[in-house]
Amino acid sequence: MTPPDVDVVLPCLNEAEALPWVLERIPPGWRALVVDNGSTDGSAGIARAKGATVVHEPRRGFGAACHAGLTAATAEVVCFCDCDASLDPGLLVPFVRDVREGGADLVLGRRRPQGRGAWPPHARAGNLALARMLRRRTGLRLHDLGPLRAARREALLALGLSDRRSGYPLQMVVRAADAGWRIAEYDVPYLPRAGASKVTGTWRGTWQAVRDMSRVLAEPPARETATTAREGGTVR
Repeated sequence: MTPPDVDVVLPCLNEAEALPWVLERIPPGWRALVVDNGSTDGSAGIARAKGATVVHEPRRGFGAACHAGLTAATAEVVCFCDCDASLDPGLLVPFVRDVREGGADLVLGRRRPQGRGAWPPHARAGNLALARMLRRRTGLRLHDLGPLRAARREALLALGLSDRRSGYPLQMVVRAADAGWRIAEYDVPYLPRAGASKVTGTWRGTWQAVRDMSRVLAEPPARETATTAREGGTVR
């Protein structure tokens, strides 16, 4: 079997409504890894019918699903994308190009909401607060900690990511900064999601996510990479 050019990890919990739209937009030659995190709406069956590879992760948590996808990936470059139709995975093409050509080690999508309801005010406020906290912790001038991203698989695994809840995306950025990675940020359109949000759709979910991420930011830098992070971590 020919190995995929790129693996796209799609954490999934009851996204039957959004899956067809998302999977139809996976670029040709790339593999969709739908990580079923305990869905009860037939999401796994829909994913298989659409040609995706389904990975089962019984432990609930966004980070648990993302990391299960990362460990199941085999491509040189791995991308992450939400599975709720709020982000088009086709937007990842320039991200992957930048990683492959050496322009960046980690590329993130800065979400630009399109239309009413795409990004609730409380979720946007929480994200802004975390971006400021991240800047104080690492010096990185990022505007968003969104889920659309790309990096090399082996390098991601070497970060030793341990959070299995909402702090996983932030921990990836923090540890990449501590390791001196070059981090790029590109604007991407952010659409109203299909179905109900499991995290940012409620104040409680947003607060839980902020608490998880605050815990990640409290982690001390790894001793061997702290100096590199201060001197070499960059954003463009």
